[in-house]
Amino acid sequence: MDLLARARDLLAAHPVVDGHNDLPWALRKQVSYDLDRLDIAADQSARTHTDIPRLRAGGVGAQFWSVYVSTELTGADAVTATLEQIDVVRRMTERHAGDLQLALTADDMEAARAGGRIASLMGAEGGHSIDDSMGVLRSLYELGVRYMTLTHNDNTAWAGSATDAPVPGGLTAFGEEVVREMNRLGMLVDLSHVSPDTMRAALRVAEAPVLFSHSSARAVCDHVRNIPDDVLAALPGNGGVAMATFVPKFILPAAIEWTLRADANMRDHGFHALDTTPEGIAVQRAFEEAHPRPMATAATVADHLDHMREVAGVDHIGLGGDYDGTAFTPGDLPDVASYPQLIAELLRRGWSDDDLARLTWRNAVRVLRDAESAARTLQGKRGPSVATLADLDGGTPN
Repeated sequence: MDLLARARDLLAAHPVVDGHNDLPWALRKQVSYDLDRLDIAADQSARTHTDIPRLRAGGVGAQFWSVYVSTELTGADAVTATLEQIDVVRRMTERHAGDLQLALTADDMEAARAGGRIASLMGAEGGHSIDDSMGVLRSLYELGVRYMTLTHNDNTAWAGSATDAPVPGGLTAFGEEVVREMNRLGMLVDLSHVSPDTMRAALRVAEAPVLFSHSSARAVCDHVRNIPDDVLAALPGNGGVAMATFVPKFILPAAIEWTLRADANMRDHGFHALDTTPEGIAVQRAFEEAHPRPMATAATVADHLDHMREVAGVDHIGLGGDYDGTAFTPGDLPDVASYPQLIAELLRRGWSDDDLARLTWRNAVRVLRDAESAARTLQGKRGPSVATLADLDGGTPN
């Protein structure tokens, strides 16, 4: 049996839990959440990286849908947009109930898999989504959000981003309380996008496993969005999971400088660098034709996974492609149908079936189950936090 066939057989038994997919934002930007105008039951390869046929072809058994909102939205506007993102995920799963099943727990993930459906979970990307409010944080949990990335590309008032000015200590007192309240709820603390100081502070405070929903190894590609080795080495003690991303500018050193020029070209044409509308993609493609980009491949991703397995251990790694959140993808991993190609590359490198089963399915299910267990213990010790930014940091109350 060839490696690709072996990969597909393995994924049939141990499907991918993908930590991060930005299809909900693409639905907002492209069709204003009108699911009739972008029906993911059909092939949408001309418009998105994601649809149900390609999720099936890729062996995806569970998807964390990012309910991301831009940091250009602040305060109540960010909260409203996050609620709209949650709404579209719920409507999408209801519309495609034969293929997608809303999952709130690890048991729900297993039940969806047993029923032949793709478990649909939600993760909020950026602490600005809660408008510095513990009540909003709890409300997002009640609506089904099971992780929150503490920052996106900009600092919050209480946590430092990898791509903004340094925040002393990474987390303020209120930021530490956010981590504790997420642990009490059973919401995974996602450390993708945050600075190394924030990563270390969150690991110090955390009473439950953490998650990196879409970050790779900084030792392999020295990009600020990646995870330093000391943080990877701390994951076994915490029980957390780091899910490698496929974004070329994060995983291929030669792509970093090229991406800076491509992003500047987007801005020159009036687009945000992260724009994934057909118009924005057309500008990106024209630039790429004139200036061929360095090409990441499945082997590039595998280099990161090899390193992450060596430093953190096979029980603490996973996959978070960031499809529909990036204009460019590795050449042989163009969309969500591509996971068999990556698994085949890892098989070629000698990864065992058991190691691959941990990478694709078991580790992600385990980390959510462990967060749920920690939450039950913590809820027996303390009630909901009523702390405010003003109380703990002297900031401006909501």
